[in-house]
Amino acid sequence: MEKNNQSIIKESKFEKFFEVKKRGSNLRTEILAGVTTFLTMAYILMVNSQMISLTGPSYEAIYIATAIGAVIGTVCMGLIARLPLALASGMGLNAFFVYTVCFTFGLSYANALVLVLFDGIIFIILTVTGLRKKIFNAIPKVVRNSISAGIGLFIAFIGLQDAGIITGNSSTLVQLASLNFLGSATWASVMPIIVCFLGVVIICVLTKLKVKGAALIGILGAAVLYYALGFTVPGFYVDFDFGSMNPLAAFGDWSHDAFLKVFTDGFNFSGFLSVSGNTVGELVLIVLTSILAFVMVDMFDTIGTLFGAAERGGLLTADGEVPNMDKAMLSDAIATATGAICGTSTVTTYVESTAGIAEGGKTGVTSLATAVCFLVAMFLAPIAKLIPSAATSSALIYVGILMMGSVKNIEWGDIAEALPAFITIVMMAFTYNISYGIGLGIITYVLVKLLTGKVKDINVLTVVIGILFSLTFFLTH
Repeated sequence: MEKNNQSIIKESKFEKFFEVKKRGSNLRTEILAGVTTFLTMAYILMVNSQMISLTGPSYEAIYIATAIGAVIGTVCMGLIARLPLALASGMGLNAFFVYTVCFTFGLSYANALVLVLFDGIIFIILTVTGLRKKIFNAIPKVVRNSISAGIGLFIAFIGLQDAGIITGNSSTLVQLASLNFLGSATWASVMPIIVCFLGVVIICVLTKLKVKGAALIGILGAAVLYYALGFTVPGFYVDFDFGSMNPLAAFGDWSHDAFLKVFTDGFNFSGFLSVSGNTVGELVLIVLTSILAFVMVDMFDTIGTLFGAAERGGLLTADGEVPNMDKAMLSDAIATATGAICGTSTVTTYVESTAGIAEGGKTGVTSLATAVCFLVAMFLAPIAKLIPSAATSSALIYVGILMMGSVKNIEWGDIAEALPAFITIVMMAFTYNISYGIGLGIITYVLVKLLTGKVKDINVLTVVIGILFSLTFFLTH
């Protein structure tokens, strides 16, 4: 009898904390919702690992770092904000990390982690002090609405290149890869392109049919097709290295290549400064504007996802606000800072969380269930490494499709709105740089307002941000 009473007490404490029954849910539904969310976003483990490993650390190291970042962030969301939302390394932000900060600016992997760490710390400060709203309001609405679409176009462009669909050209810069077997094309070069294209189609069809884990199924399906078709490519399996199948080996790589690198190597910028022409002043501007870009994209992405997911699940308050909004933002910020320490790019709230919410998830228990799934996935790194870029590229293109949807919020009929929006979107892809797109969009917005006599519409902080970006363009190029 005493044991039953203790059980009731424990259950009441659990209910008091998570309010599962109060929100009209139950434990079984919450767990299933958490598993559903994991299935829809598990692709990030493979995509992020392939992308960031290009900067130096091993695939296995980034896989573990990505998984740990997702676990920490999602647990924080479940216990601090008590919302059914999951976090992981953000798409778009990881592309900015790799292709802009490392490849374009010339900073090292560890240097880039420092910028992510500052992103998290600044995000925490902005959330705790309430300055987040002022920064958010300083960015023109038209630019905010364009950022997601611009990142989507950028990510899709990267996916098309990784799959070999888009190749370089000396006269037009880019072109469609040759599919002409009578010309330069071979089955070995065309096969991955077909696999990627079919992967995108599979993901989109499954999404249309509302199949859970469409992106993950599409990636795995494309991978199976890739290896099946490998038998038709001469020499495909000759000396094929499957690597170590020891699931614990990845943790060793992580501790060596990624964990704490932000502190041991991150503040050493000698590699950048050793390049002829690079100066300390240029480094300072790059660091400032890159951190600003990280913070802004992270902030807008998180706020948009929080409102979208909460609205989808009927979780908004009577005033139309996200419950525990500041705690949710704080959880996101903590996840970003700890993610940098673990060795991964910015950790942010995932819109795929709406899949779990659609399955009935209403509390933080859903988040904890998702976190457990990411914890288990840590031991699958050897299998995940076998996923080819032709398969993960299909996910990049698919995510690009989803992110382009934000263009519907832009007033294209008003040229004063359309110009900054267009500049923001296309410049991200055409310059291969997310921060350049944001900066040029803000500068264009300020100029249009000034020249049309609408000075009162310009926020002073907006001008300051525009000046910072202008200094970067004129002094670092």
